[in-house]
This record gives sequence, structure tokens and C-alpha cells, in this order.
Amino acid sequence: MPEGITSENLMNNIMDTLSDKLQKQNSGSFFVEEKSHSHTVSSQFNKLFGRQKPIHHILGGGKSADVLLWRNKKISAGVLCGATAVWVLFEWLDYNFLPLVCFGLVICIIGQFIWSNLLNRAPPRVTLPDELFVNIARIVGDEVNRTLGYLQYVGSRGDIKQLALVVGGLLTAAIIGTWCNFWTVIYIGFVAAHTLPVVYEKYDDQIDSAVYNLFGKVQNHYSKLDTSLLSRIPKAKAKKFA
Repeated sequence: MPEGITSENLMNNIMDTLSDKLQKQNSGSFFVEEKSHSHTVSSQFNKLFGRQKPIHHILGGGKSADVLLWRNKKISAGVLCGATAVWVLFEWLDYNFLPLVCFGLVICIIGQFIWSNLLNRAPPRVTLPDELFVNIARIVGDEVNRTLGYLQYVGSRGDIKQLALVVGGLLTAAIIGTWCNFWTVIYIGFVAAHTLPVVYEKYDDQIDSAVYNLFGKVQNHYSKLDTSLLSRIPKAKAKKFA
């Protein structure tokens, strides 16, 4: 051992060297974690409409979300093919709803007659629970009341901008309705519900960036329109009732 260096000093030098290396490693890992964390946060902020949950959870989860996201390709393809068959019957073959229902009931009655009299077997009984119709009526009633309340709120608020947006949306829906009939609109919505979610789940980053760029351009044009025209329109004053 060289002169002037004791065993205690040697141990102290070794411990100082190890502590310096550990501090460098910890600082490097801290910067890596901080960078990954900032990247994760920025990616969350760039999600469409601030989405932080997966698409499966947003669609309600369960079997309905599995069908929309094609978790089981056979079931999803069967549902889409069934909807396509119904649309072809009503749109291309010019079937009406009432004759189609009557033909279906005739086939069911004849099948039950053959099942019970010729095969001597008890036919299956199909009954729908009352809660199903009650729930459907409650859901439809809630949505209709919510829509009517929103339209009444927009009409009585006196905000010209919001009124213009709502009227523009309704006129756009009316124009689309003149291009195609009711069954075609329902079928287009059904196909979109079975294709857009799975496409967005697969290419969410690219779609998010494209949509945010489009929103930026629309917001820029709207700010110009607001500055030049909409801001000059006087707002209606709310009337006070005694």
C-alpha cells in the first residue's frame, strides 16, 4: 500500500466512487422516465375529445362493444350481413314492412303446426319480457325529452351563434334526407357503427392528428367569421318576468 494512504481512506474513496455512479444512473433513469411520462401525457392530451379510456370501454363494454369492434368476426359479420339483407329487401326489392311481417308470421305458424301435429312434439314458446318494452320506452322517452329540452333551450336563450349552428345542422340533415330514404339512412348509420370504431381503434394516432388539424383550420375560419360578422350581431336581452 502506498505511503499516505490508509485503509480507511481507501474505503472512503471506493464508497465515494460507487455513490457517484449510482447518482449518475439514477439521474439518467429519472430523465428517461420524465421524458416517457411527458410523452404519455402529451399523447393523452392529443386524443380525440380528450379520450383517456379505450374504445371498448367507451362503447359500453360487454357483447355489444365486442360486436362493434369485431372481437368475434363471425358474429359481427352475421349481424352486418343480416342488416344488409334487410336493407336489400326494403330498398332494392321494394318490399313493404307490413307484408314482410305477415309473411314471417305465416311461416312461423305453419312451422308450429307441422311441429305439433305432424311431428307430435311440443313447439317452442317464444315470449318477450315486459321489462324489455318498458326499458325501450323509457330510453326512447328520455332521449326525446332531452332533445326537445335542448332545442327549446337554444331557441329561448338568444345566442345567435348557437342558434345558427343548430339550424345549420338540422338543414344539413334535411338535405341528406332528401338524397336517400329512411331505410338507407338507418343502414348507413348501422354500417358506420360497425366499421368506424374498429378503424379508429387500429389507426387512432393518425386519425387524431388529422382531426385536430381539421379542427384547427375550422376554428381559424370560424374566428375570422366571428370577427367580421357574428360579433356585430346584437344579442337579444333576456326578459324578466315579475
